[in-house]
Amino acid sequence: MPVILQTRLPEQQTGAPRLPGTGPCGTEDWLLMDEAYAPQMAYREALLAERPEAVFYQSETAKPAASELLEHALALLPRFGFGIDTKAVVCPDGRKVTLVRSQPLWTLAHLVQEDLCILQKRGDEHVLTAAALCFPANWRLADKIEQPLTAIHSPVAEYDADIARRVQRLFDGVRAGRPLWRFNKLHYADADLHQPRRRETGSDMPFTRSERQCILRLPESDAVVFTIHTYVVRDGDTVA
Repeated sequence: MPVILQTRLPEQQTGAPRLPGTGPCGTEDWLLMDEAYAPQMAYREALLAERPEAVFYQSETAKPAASELLEHALALLPRFGFGIDTKAVVCPDGRKVTLVRSQPLWTLAHLVQEDLCILQKRGDEHVLTAAALCFPANWRLADKIEQPLTAIHSPVAEYDADIARRVQRLFDGVRAGRPLWRFNKLHYADADLHQPRRRETGSDMPFTRSERQCILRLPESDAVVFTIHTYVVRDGDTVA
């Protein structure tokens, strides 16, 4: 697998993370682009082409939310150097991606570095109804589709009943136009971005992996989107 590294972690992600540990995010800052855009996107395209069943899922019920998310993202992309017309998007790495609005999440997965999870309220909890998850860290999409938040986080030791209630309150309370963000950070033996298997541990853990996670509400569909922007750096390269 390709070794894709950023040069440094953003300064905001150099401290110690905690659960749920969220804070306010700028209205447009749930979407980012960094120096690893081109190689990360090449890897994403390969995974989507070769292993779509492992990295992509969209239910019919999630399609309106996915369409809304695509339009929301398209409004932000020009500031990163994307060229957009009615039929296609020219990306900063030179790729031309056809705008297939009948497959909104699939299209968006070819444009942005973020992994994208769409969750919709069913009963008391939000359920994962669509996802483009090319860079998982210790979890498999197939195990989580159509599952509520508590089941999605069940392997996480720190995710007890109190944290579960707090996270559900976050998903219930996040307002449209007022996204939230948090981050995590762990040491890894392997720099591979696609790690659905359990993380290996040992004395030789030369890479730090940090996810910038954002939670935003889509105003029309009322769905909640959980985005993941993944950084991997070699230990010692920790400050932006």
